Amino acid sequence: MASLKRSVESDPLAANISNKIYVRSTKSGKVQKIVREVYLRRDIPCSSKLCRECQHQMLIPKDALGKPIPFVLSDSPAGTKVFPQGHYLVPDTNAFLTAMDLFEQESAFYDVIVLQIVLEELRNRSLPLYNRLISLTKSEDKRFYVFFNEFRLETHVARLEGETVNDRNDRAVRRAVAWYGEHLARIKGKDAPSIVMLSNDRDNLRKAKQEGIHACSLADYVRQLKDGEKLLDMIPETQDRDQIKEKRPGDNLYSEYFSMSKMMTGVKSNLLHQGIFNVSPYNYLEGSIRVPAFPKALLILGRENINRAVDGDLVVVEVLPKDQWKEPSTQVIEEDAITKNENPDAEESDDFVSERERKALQEEVKRTHRKTTEGHAQPTAKVVGVIKRNWRQYVGHIDQSSVSQSAQQGRKQDSVFVIPMDKKIPKIRLRTRQVSELLGKRILVTIDAWDRSSRHPSGHFVRSLGELETKAAETEALLLEYDVQYRPFPKTVLDCLPKEGHDWRVPQSLEDPGWKDRQDLRDLLICSIDPIGCQDIDDALHSRPLPNGNFEVGVHIADVSHFVKPGNAMDAEASIRGTTVYLVDKRIDMLPMLLGTDLCSLKPYVERYAFSVIWEMTSDADIVGSRFTKSVIKSREAFSYEQAQLRVDDSSQQDQLTTSIRTLLALSKKLKQKRLDAGALSLSSPEVKVQMESETSDPIDVKTKVHLDTMSLVEEFMLLANTSVARRIYEAFPQTAILRRHGAPPKTNFDELANQLKVKRGLDLSVESSRALADSLDRCVDEKEPFFNTLVRIMATRCMMSAEYFCSGTQAYPEFRHYGLASEIYTHFTSPIRRYADLMAHRQLAAAIEYEAIHPSTRSRGKLEAVCKNINVRHRNAQLAGRASIAYYVGQALRGKATEEDGFVMKIFSNGFVVLVPRFGIESLIRLRDLAETEPQAEFDAENYVLRVSGSREVRVELFQKVRVRVTDQKDETTGKRGVRMELVKTY
Repeated sequence: MASLKRSVESDPLAANISNKIYVRSTKSGKVQKIVREVYLRRDIPCSSKLCRECQHQMLIPKDALGKPIPFVLSDSPAGTKVFPQGHYLVPDTNAFLTAMDLFEQESAFYDVIVLQIVLEELRNRSLPLYNRLISLTKSEDKRFYVFFNEFRLETHVARLEGETVNDRNDRAVRRAVAWYGEHLARIKGKDAPSIVMLSNDRDNLRKAKQEGIHACSLADYVRQLKDGEKLLDMIPETQDRDQIKEKRPGDNLYSEYFSMSKMMTGVKSNLLHQGIFNVSPYNYLEGSIRVPAFPKALLILGRENINRAVDGDLVVVEVLPKDQWKEPSTQVIEEDAITKNENPDAEESDDFVSERERKALQEEVKRTHRKTTEGHAQPTAKVVGVIKRNWRQYVGHIDQSSVSQSAQQGRKQDSVFVIPMDKKIPKIRLRTRQVSELLGKRILVTIDAWDRSSRHPSGHFVRSLGELETKAAETEALLLEYDVQYRPFPKTVLDCLPKEGHDWRVPQSLEDPGWKDRQDLRDLLICSIDPIGCQDIDDALHSRPLPNGNFEVGVHIADVSHFVKPGNAMDAEASIRGTTVYLVDKRIDMLPMLLGTDLCSLKPYVERYAFSVIWEMTSDADIVGSRFTKSVIKSREAFSYEQAQLRVDDSSQQDQLTTSIRTLLALSKKLKQKRLDAGALSLSSPEVKVQMESETSDPIDVKTKVHLDTMSLVEEFMLLANTSVARRIYEAFPQTAILRRHGAPPKTNFDELANQLKVKRGLDLSVESSRALADSLDRCVDEKEPFFNTLVRIMATRCMMSAEYFCSGTQAYPEFRHYGLASEIYTHFTSPIRRYADLMAHRQLAAAIEYEAIHPSTRSRGKLEAVCKNINVRHRNAQLAGRASIAYYVGQALRGKATEEDGFVMKIFSNGFVVLVPRFGIESLIRLRDLAETEPQAEFDAENYVLRVSGSREVRVELFQKVRVRVTDQKDETTGKRGVRMELVKTY
């Protein structure tokens, strides 16, 4: 049999061909060997503006418009003390993995060569870091160039026999550095810039120096820079050779994690359990994890059992013996109060559990032992390993009590504690030379490691955001804390916008391609109804009577997909942002403002492209038929909810537009009743609006949102449109439709609320179905207190699962159901200006009605699953950021003021209780120590949810009780945030 292997004799280019061999396992468990040929070439440019050879002879890459991409690396790179003639940097993977924050600094790290082998390895090791590096390569200012060393003949290296993949990759990095040096020296001689390899791998650095290559550790390189002293703080302590200490076996405070193979074997055999670790917001020494094998969450109590897990980590736990099972804590235990005045330099002390922690835990044990009933104890567990860390950048401030006197005066490196804004995150030990400069500042830090020998995780400083309590610093802190993408849109995104800018108009000629297959609906009486001041108008509506006595009703949605094409830079940016984020004082847009507030926005009196859903329905809101079409509309008016309500209520208004709104309102009430009859839930959450001073944008008052019928009008037709579109795209794409589901909550989620209602009010909470829950919530009324029903609905909402986007092929049809809406199938279609999921639904619907062909990215299940995963996170973060913004501005609105308000007790602990004040939509913890100068004695009846306080001021507090509180502003010394403080005035 003839060999297929190329020979140099038969093919002169064979010497330039290399093989890449991959080994993978198949579904049947067999091992498959894959061999791919790689053509090695000499025409891949170095991209240095100093190199005339590459500019004239090489294959210059082109952009999407066919224009040559200019060379990236500067012709006058910066110099340092060691490399005065200028230099280019070539970091290895280790450098990017441990110090990406450094490379993002504006004061240094320019002209960086990112090797292909490094980029690929980084993508395999950390996708978030890979995405950050890709962003740097797109920045025109930073000058990061991706060099495809694996395809250049002179820089490609084959793996040697017995050589590890890591050693081969390190050798490839050194070879690329050597080639760059030789290449530029041939062009520029002695004036050529130095090529400097950056690495924290000692072995790689040693080999580089043996081979005569310029190489530095990150710390050594940073010391050469102008701002070196400050930048040194950004190098992880574990990577700074000067800080590495030898640990003795006896120094370890925590248990060693199980090996990955042991954990996987244990999980597979159900001896161990895997899940997301969640920390209690009221007790930092208590966590929980939900696993399929247990109906209730497993409790994880105490520092030893938490074993270095951080909120959000994917962990593996083992269940403790039954005699160690306990009840959830009834005590508020705050880290700052328990660990105040800890010495950050004494982390490796033998006193693993502090005296205060031990005392707090003993109180819990005593309470448990006093119980005469057994049935409340929950299974407890211990963390034995971490599958995936959820570490990110954290916003916080330096704990003043951890700062030594000398640290406030000198520039030597000192250890301090940073207290994160998020109370669920433990204190982070930080070594910095800038203690005096960073005190009183909001700072951004990253966790680098949590050694077994350290009570707290260690991290490094990233940057300062500004003074505590300044609007700019607090707003940026909020955006960073919830990972909101708030940087300006890059030029590549703005280049995707229509060249006409604000002058763009719907073409006048119906022969224009933009009119292709669009229905002309400009003669319809269409209007929009939105919150006051809304600029990004996604939706508009119309209704008109039909000759047969039925009604035509239309929902018209901004045709964003006409402007945002799949796969371009704007689409990529929108998919990353996922959603628009609404804060009290600003809006962080998903799309550039030109589209969001102008060209896509369905503003009145102008023609706009739309995607319309049109129904024929009876006077009882029964749907006779529906259709979907791309359209051109001209909205007659943009109403606020309040304006539309006034118009509807004014009997003197009998014009066609007002009549159509009244028709829509009547139909919407019938649609809502149909949903409620089907078991849809009417849940609740505290909603307030912060009033801002027009000139200064300072908060001046807080108002409770008033619900109007016109709000329900819009909501009902948006729900109907979303449901109709969901059915249509699922019919067309049963494997790849973008849908939204709301899973039925486990019945155990309601155990506590059901018991509370039974004990305190004699009410039964039925959770067999959404209909049963809805009916029982309707029965939760107190004739003396109308707000009681709303309070119960707020508490029930917190027992629910979160709704999520998903790709239809990943779930069985019964799992599509939206529990809260009692709908078999649902999606988001009506807000494409502000939600990426809706934009994807638009593209799928356009393909379903054969308006345009489906783009590969919109039918690739793998890509759609990745999109859903991202937008679920973004959607949740946007909600949390919005709530945090309201909480911040409520605190600012109350600054320097004091007011007495009615509130309701939502939760009771043995040393405090939580009160909700509907007037401000906020809740706050009132501790026993807040009731008197010396914390009074109290008796806590957990069975009946009663706290009896004795002493100079006797108080009896019960769950659901109405209380009078004094509300003032207060700076939380723990988080540094200004918020609300409540003092108990009286109980009713």
